[in-house]
Formats: sequence, C-alpha cells, structure tokens
Amino acid sequence: MTLFVALLLEYFKGDPSNAWHPVAWFGRFASRVEQLIYQSTRLTGIVAWLLVVGLSWFAVWWLHNMFGWIADILMLWLSIGWHSLFVHVQAVLDAKTVEKAKAALAMIVSRDVKGMKREDTRRAALESLAENASDAVIAPLFWFLLFGPLGAAFYRMVNTLDAMWGYRNARYQYFGWCAAKVDDMMNYIPARITAWLMLRVGQSVSWTALKTQATTHASPNAGYPEVALAYAANIKLGGAVKRDGKIDERPFYGKEDARAIDAVAAFEAQQIVRTTLLWAAALAGGITIVF
Repeated sequence: MTLFVALLLEYFKGDPSNAWHPVAWFGRFASRVEQLIYQSTRLTGIVAWLLVVGLSWFAVWWLHNMFGWIADILMLWLSIGWHSLFVHVQAVLDAKTVEKAKAALAMIVSRDVKGMKREDTRRAALESLAENASDAVIAPLFWFLLFGPLGAAFYRMVNTLDAMWGYRNARYQYFGWCAAKVDDMMNYIPARITAWLMLRVGQSVSWTALKTQATTHASPNAGYPEVALAYAANIKLGGAVKRDGKIDERPFYGKEDARAIDAVAAFEAQQIVRTTLLWAAALAGGITIVF
C-alpha cells in the first residue's frame, strides 16, 4: 500500500513547493552545518556528512515510529522526483525560443548554457532526464525495496548532499569527497538497472558496447543511463560541454549515424524514459506483492 499510494501522490500531486519540501529543509540544514564547520579537508567533509545525515535520519526514524504508515507514505513520496523531473525537462523542450530554452535548462544543469544552439539544449535536457530517471525515481524505489521508506529517505539525503557538495572544484574537491563517494556507491546498481530497462524499451545494443561508452563518462554511474537512452532512442548524446569557463571534452554517445535531436526525436526519447519508469514502478509493485 505504501508504494501504491506514494506513486499516486507523485503522479497526481507532484512535489510540494520548494519552501515546504522536506528536501529543501534538509538542504538549508546542510548549508548551515557547512557554514559552521567548513574546511577544505576530507575529514571535515566526513564529519559534516555524518552530522547532517545522522541527525536528519534520526528525525525521519522518529517520525516513522510516531506516525507509522502515514509517515512511510510521505517519506517515499517525497523521496521520488518523477513528476518534477518531466516538468523541468519539458520546459526546455517546449520553449518557444533558444533563449527561453537556455533559461529553463540553467535551472536543471550545472554546465554553461551561453552559446548553445537549440539542439544543444535538447541534448542537455535529455541527458539530465536519463541520469535523473535513475537518481530521482529508480534509485529511491530500489532502496525502498531493500530497506523500506527509511531506506528511500536515506538515499534521498545522500543524493541531495552529492548535489550540494559533490563537485570537483576548489571548494568541494576535498570537503565534498565523502558526499560524492557515498552517492556513487548507492547509485551503482540503480544506474545499471535503469540502463538495462531503457534498452528493453527502445532500440537495444550489447551490454559490452554500452559499457565501453559509459565508462568514458566522468561519473561512474551517470554514463550508463545516458548511453542507454542514446542507443534506445537512436540519438546522439554527450559531446563537449562548458563548465566554469572551461571546456569538458566528452565523447559522443550512441551510434555514429544516430539522428539529430529534433522535436520528434526528443519526444520519442521522453516516451522511452516514461515507459522505462512505468516498467520500474510495475516491477517494484510486483516485488512488494510477492515478498
């Protein structure tokens, strides 16, 4: 029942506004801890991570014990970002001008959007969609199946801290090391499940071919759903991007003769991700019924 009701809430309601979302409260708490104890060392980052996650998880554990199934439904619902994922990506793809597309894209990616063409904005939006299909939906479902609502809530804390601290820049190279590593470990299996499902839904390719391209990605996990979507939708993702004024040279993902990402290709790629997530939800529901 917890899974079914949480998914219904996510489908019909989506996330509450940022000001009222518990993840936003968690983020403000993490920022406050960072302000108080920040030093550019791994040890300080580990201590900060333990403080933020430990105290926050104790709070959700208390809510779980106090309010039972009501708290469990809310925890799982708020750990999943299915609805908002498509809302943000759709804003990029539906934009009437390139400038509006770039403005919408800047809300969901860390790369520089200045100078992008329309196809560049579509490519970046679909890469974000592929990666977050794993991070925002399949990973929370995976950890829910293993450890219940508290497992999903713990994963959301880990993933949020990675989004805040897991950067390879001057400020977070050492302080964010723990946040990035724990997130990498928790996303290892979900990212590969996501890729496998995408290849079942769309055009397929051997796992060896997918892995060859995925391992060229800077992230040990994000490359798998991105490459899978490129093959599944027969589009070309990847390529060089600009971050913090520097060019990040990346190879292209997918077939060499893959089609350009026009409006039709972008729509079909979205449909592949939607179907992938529906299959993931159905499988999770089936597992909860059986076990």
